[in-house]
Amino acid sequence: MIGASTSGRLWKDFDWLLFAAAIGLSIISLVEIYSSTMAQPAENFFVRQLAWVCVGIIVLFIVAVIDYHLIAEQIPWFYLLAIGVLLYTLAMGHTVSGSKSWVRLGPAAFQPSELIKMVVVVALARYLSELRTSRYMTFSQIAKACLICLVPVALVARQPDLGTALTYLPALAVGLFIRGVRPAVLISLILIFLLVLPISWLILKPYQKERILTFLDPDRDPLGKGYQVTQSKIAIGSGGLVGRGIFNGSQNRLGFLPTRHTDFIFSVVGEELGFAGVIVTLGLLAFIIFRSIHNAQTARDSLGLFIVMGIVGIYFFHVIVNVGMVIGFMPTTGIPLPFMSYGGSSVLTAFIALGLVLNVRRRRYVN
Repeated sequence: MIGASTSGRLWKDFDWLLFAAAIGLSIISLVEIYSSTMAQPAENFFVRQLAWVCVGIIVLFIVAVIDYHLIAEQIPWFYLLAIGVLLYTLAMGHTVSGSKSWVRLGPAAFQPSELIKMVVVVALARYLSELRTSRYMTFSQIAKACLICLVPVALVARQPDLGTALTYLPALAVGLFIRGVRPAVLISLILIFLLVLPISWLILKPYQKERILTFLDPDRDPLGKGYQVTQSKIAIGSGGLVGRGIFNGSQNRLGFLPTRHTDFIFSVVGEELGFAGVIVTLGLLAFIIFRSIHNAQTARDSLGLFIVMGIVGIYFFHVIVNVGMVIGFMPTTGIPLPFMSYGGSSVLTAFIALGLVLNVRRRRYVN
């Protein structure tokens, strides 16, 4: 009776509104992916995305069931496995768009660097939650936290996939901010970053430099590197208040907008669903972020707090960079929009992250 009562209370505390928001985004995504790939029926983009969404939902419930403390206990092994997978990807991975970041398992291919973000989030959360210090972290503690994050970041950047590598950093930044960093140390870290920034230009690939230069000067290459963003802004601007209608977007249907079902899916939403569709999409994403913050505030312990806030940082970074990219406020990167962009790896990662948030919420009143 006690076990059944506890189980019932746990599922009663399941955040169905948060889950519904993710499903709502997935439905919008499926409709627009179908619209943007109707001319390519042989590729089965819609069917594949639907399959990944279904798998993601199943994985979400599995992750939500397992106590996050048990996951944290085993995270050192998961972390070592993740490093091994990244090393294998560098050596034997499949190259797509110049980046050796994919691994094939039979007919399917996935991007390990996306899924490994969740391993890094939990690893950082465990380390930060176990620190027994005063108000501020010491320099050595900060260095250890950075090491946990920067080892996989360096391996992902070597693929090279700088965009995905950058998506790891918000979890580290949010974790350090919450745990406490002395103002002097924070200023030192900012100065180090500013000093290293010019040097980083020397290690960027030519296409990465060109993306940044095109962002700073959109007219530099309007028919080349700047073409995608230009067409994206035309698509969003032509949508008006209520859009051109589903399946009626000219930029989308006529193929003027490249990678419209992946990184630029938000442009398709803007063209076909207009300002109303944009507000609904951003509203659902904002609800997931702020609802997750609320769940972090009510977490039963600091481990749950750090896990959820690390995920919030990653969600927020993805939304800001992707949306900023499609409207020309950010350089073009391969950072997907959570629950929206086509791709099994990004969909699974988004649902696993939400499963961890729901996991923490379900156990907020458990002794």
